[in-house]
Amino acid sequence: MVGQSPLCPGEGRAVLLEPFVHQVGGHTSMLRYDEHTVCKPLVSQELSFYESLPLAMRQFTPQYKGIVSVHLKKDSLGNLTLLASPRLGQPEGCGCLDKCKWAASASTEHGLVKWSHTQVTRTFRDSCPGKVLLRTELQYHTDSLLEDANGNQAERKLHNPWGLHCHRQHLNRISSKPNENKLHQFLLLENVVSKYSYPCILDLKMGTRQHGDDASEEKKARHIKKCEQSTSASLGVRICGMQVYQADTGHFLCKDKYYGRKLSPEGFGQALRQFLSTGNRLRSELLEPIVLRLRALLSVIRKQSSYRFYSSSLLIIYEGQELKESAAPSEHHFPFPKTSPCRVDVRMIDFAHTTFKGSKSSPTPYDGPDHGYIFGLENLIKILQSLSEGK
Repeated sequence: MVGQSPLCPGEGRAVLLEPFVHQVGGHTSMLRYDEHTVCKPLVSQELSFYESLPLAMRQFTPQYKGIVSVHLKKDSLGNLTLLASPRLGQPEGCGCLDKCKWAASASTEHGLVKWSHTQVTRTFRDSCPGKVLLRTELQYHTDSLLEDANGNQAERKLHNPWGLHCHRQHLNRISSKPNENKLHQFLLLENVVSKYSYPCILDLKMGTRQHGDDASEEKKARHIKKCEQSTSASLGVRICGMQVYQADTGHFLCKDKYYGRKLSPEGFGQALRQFLSTGNRLRSELLEPIVLRLRALLSVIRKQSSYRFYSSSLLIIYEGQELKESAAPSEHHFPFPKTSPCRVDVRMIDFAHTTFKGSKSSPTPYDGPDHGYIFGLENLIKILQSLSEGK
């Protein structure tokens, strides 16, 4: 049980949180704590996972940095501010490095949050200096943020709005509760895309089962249906969101979880190709390092007896800005290059429903590795290899 801790004395030590502009999937709100750190609402099961993380898995997960207390403040005009303060005994490296402020005004009449254009624009500019143009309209009135009525994605999207969508919902939830002065506990985690200038991110929901052991019968049935009607059942993996930097337009192309649910196995392969495309050509030089990283993860997962990574995601990340010093292979040059100077990464995230032997939430541990997760990794590797062969 994680206890609450008071705010640090004096607001000077508090960190004013801002939206994490590169959140491409999920439903939990992610916030930017500093340049190298993000935070998310604490779930005891996820905390338990990070605190007992096997050494072999640490290279494939964000670094766990500790816990902060987050406090919601509302001024006389209804502007909401989230302040974070480190708990006593906070690990080193989690200092208050950034004081950027963001705010939103709650519209009680419509039950929505209307984002302040100036402040949110400043947030995006600070997070992506000189990298992408910004949309002038940042207020959304529906949950269909990324596609038009025909399910098509407009390439004029200049940033990924999914994070703002999650923040809007999160602020509505916490601001509507009677005790708005309550301290909320958040996990501090490594920002795994901080080293990228134009982070291209693919969020994949892994495994053939998505509901946790604690799911109600209604939730269990709902998740089983989603798996059956998507590539989760046939491939053990489905797309939950992505953003791809398009060099020809200078914009990010974004897709959301609703897009991913509708894909057939063939469509999933086409979506992977799109994720690895600049808009002009396939980044075939990325295939070998991504596959090698996935194979290394597969080897580790096979050795993790009793772990079940229900509802967790896998991020595939690469730098959207191509290296000028390396010759760009043509779209039809599929064999792996001898050297791969490009930066890629593969990380597991979201462990709120992960169970393992010794976990308090899993009184009856499982035996052997997570075969549903392994099935998804194996199919993902096969599809990427088929792209490398020009299929």
